[in-house]
Amino acid sequence: MSGVRIGIDFDNTIICYDKVFAAAARQRDLVPEGWEGLKNDVRDYLRSRAGGELAWQGLQGFVYGKGIGGAEIYPGVREFLAACRQAGAKVHIVSHKTRFGHQDPDHTDLREAARGWLRGTGLIDAADAAVAAADVYFEDSMAAKVERLASLELDVFIDDLVEVFEQPHFPKGTRSILFTRSQRPHPEHCKPIATWAGIRDEVFAA
Repeated sequence: MSGVRIGIDFDNTIICYDKVFAAAARQRDLVPEGWEGLKNDVRDYLRSRAGGELAWQGLQGFVYGKGIGGAEIYPGVREFLAACRQAGAKVHIVSHKTRFGHQDPDHTDLREAARGWLRGTGLIDAADAAVAAADVYFEDSMAAKVERLASLELDVFIDDLVEVFEQPHFPKGTRSILFTRSQRPHPEHCKPIATWAGIRDEVFAA
């Protein structure tokens, strides 16, 4: 596996916001007291109500910025990155992330917040980190993200959004792993895998 080039998305692939979204929504009285749900449940609940889209955008701006410290790393990510390091694989993080959020009065730099979280978890800027800080890319659009990962000539790319793999310029030579628990039909060129342990087995089985 030495020399293999692996790309990984950031939001909802490495970092899990589920608990922090629900907690922040309760703190802002956007959901009833005691309400529980995952990130997408919060989104769907808010969008079903008047003014919900703006409320959702404001919540995103907070969670991805000042509230990012409450987010967690998905189970198995550290073990996957350790396997990458052991195998001598080159790892890049490539994510669609604008510098500032919509409806964020504080204008928090979301990219710096994400880099701070990565440093805090030891995923970059640590002696044993599998990812170099210079190999973290945040792009303004999904098209720019796909252009970036194409330029990196990746062997494998891992993302939670099927739309990324459906982009017309997504490189055909890059193996596509979709991080998802969904059982619905997925494009033939995507391999849906529900856990990072499963992704590790898929990438390093050989």
